[in-house]
Amino acid sequence: MNKAFGLLLLAALLTPLSANAQLSQMFGPYELHYSVVNTTFIDPDVAATYGLTRGDRRAILNLSVRDHSNGPGVPTPMQLKGRSWDLTQQTQQLEFQEVREGPAIYYIAPVKFLDKEWRHFEVYFRPEGAEQTYTFKLKHQMYKD
Repeated sequence: MNKAFGLLLLAALLTPLSANAQLSQMFGPYELHYSVVNTTFIDPDVAATYGLTRGDRRAILNLSVRDHSNGPGVPTPMQLKGRSWDLTQQTQQLEFQEVREGPAIYYIAPVKFLDKEWRHFEVYFRPEGAEQTYTFKLKHQMYKD
C-alpha cells in the first residue's frame, strides 16, 4: 500500500466525529475497526492508484480486523462480502479491495450515496484462522462534502 494512502486513511480516521468516525466492535477475539470516509478526503493521485472515483456523493467503507487471541491485537487478513442499501431498499453490492502497508491490512469498498441519506451496511467477514463467519451491521447517515 502506498504510504500516502495509509497516512490519508489515518488522517481521515482522526477527523472529528461529525465528519466521520473510526469505531470498533468485538466479535469474539476479533476487533473489527470500521469507518466511512468521503472520497473527497482522498488525494486524486492516491485515488487513481487504487481505482477509486472521487466525488461529493461517493465514500468508502473501510474495514480492518485485529486478532486478540494471543495478546495484543494483530492485523489479520479476512474474507468478506457485503451489501449496502438505502431507505427505499435500493441495494449496492460492496466490492472490497485489500490494501496492505507493512503490517496494516485494510479492506475498502466504494459506496455511492445521496446527501443526508441513511445507508445500511451488512458485511459477512471471516478472519483468517477463525472457525466462524461474523455479521457486522451499520446504519450511517451520509453527507456530501
